[in-house]
Amino acid sequence: MLGSSLRDLYRTRQGKRKRASSYDTTGGNRDYLTVQSGTTVDIFDVEGSGCITHIWMTMAPLSDAAVEEFLHRKVVLRMYWDGEENPSVQAPIGDFFGMGHGITRNYSSAPLAMSPEDGRALNCFFPMPFGSKARIEVESNADHPIKFYYYVDYEQYAFPIDSELRFHAIWRRELTDGIEDNTSNALYEFGGKNTTGDGNYVMLDAVGKGHYVGCNLNIHNLRMTREWNWYGEGDDMIFIDGEPWPPSLHGTGMEDYFNTAWCPQQEYHSPYHGIILGGGPNWSGKISAYRFHIEDPVMFDTSIRVTIEHGHNNNRSDDYSSTAYWYQTEPHKDHPIIIPVAQRLPLPDILPFKTEDFKTCFDY
Repeated sequence: MLGSSLRDLYRTRQGKRKRASSYDTTGGNRDYLTVQSGTTVDIFDVEGSGCITHIWMTMAPLSDAAVEEFLHRKVVLRMYWDGEENPSVQAPIGDFFGMGHGITRNYSSAPLAMSPEDGRALNCFFPMPFGSKARIEVESNADHPIKFYYYVDYEQYAFPIDSELRFHAIWRRELTDGIEDNTSNALYEFGGKNTTGDGNYVMLDAVGKGHYVGCNLNIHNLRMTREWNWYGEGDDMIFIDGEPWPPSLHGTGMEDYFNTAWCPQQEYHSPYHGIILGGGPNWSGKISAYRFHIEDPVMFDTSIRVTIEHGHNNNRSDDYSSTAYWYQTEPHKDHPIIIPVAQRLPLPDILPFKTEDFKTCFDY
């Protein structure tokens, strides 16, 4: 199949352009699907060979009330290819489209975007091929019924798909286990040596053959101090095909992996990397960043582990969540059922509080 570059637009293409959407089939203006709390609905179910090329979604309360708090963490998106029973994609809907913490922000990248108004128009341009069947479901754990609007644009083919790789995405969350914060600030931020990668935050742990194409990472800085409180000194480490430490891809710091520098707080977005949420004074509060390996995918033949230290030497205890995106052969490593909605919700913005009080939220 042809790519999507400007240079290829004049070339003859095969297949039929199709769409599934929430339009009002009566011809009226009720162009949404009503999704009740606690229910799961299919929004896309297609047989045959094809490739999803674009997804647009947005949500609103069924009543005239304001948008429900953290709605984008309460609604879960799942995708299944070729009749599989364990989903290849599973993530809260906001996290899948690039932004965590249960909120939305206007930003744009090459494969994902949140568009006005206030980032509530969710767009995905990752190509998602399928050989015999594709299904997308939405599960709502919202407190109230919602209006769900969507387009799923795809191409339908009369011939086999030209790759055995399928699109995958998985969301994770962890309250990282650091060292006790009763030592010197210099030791807390810079002390110790990590010569194994053990204890790193794991964004992706996959088995099969394919390539990793990026992630978004969301951090809630849980440390209260007037001293230097930079959260991102941890190195990225990507272990390919079971290799030992040091891995082939070993980085120099969190902000470096996300193609930024010098403990940034400025919000910025570009096609392949950006900071959607920059945090507060002294790097406090909530942060979101993304990095897409569109021009530099990370290939693997048997397995891949994409990890990053939570602070230098894994010294920091913060709230981490992430969505990783990759293509691989099937079957994939089974994804566990996503944690319950109460365990997905963000922690309070107001500090200080005892992180011990919230550890039970992460017991999964």
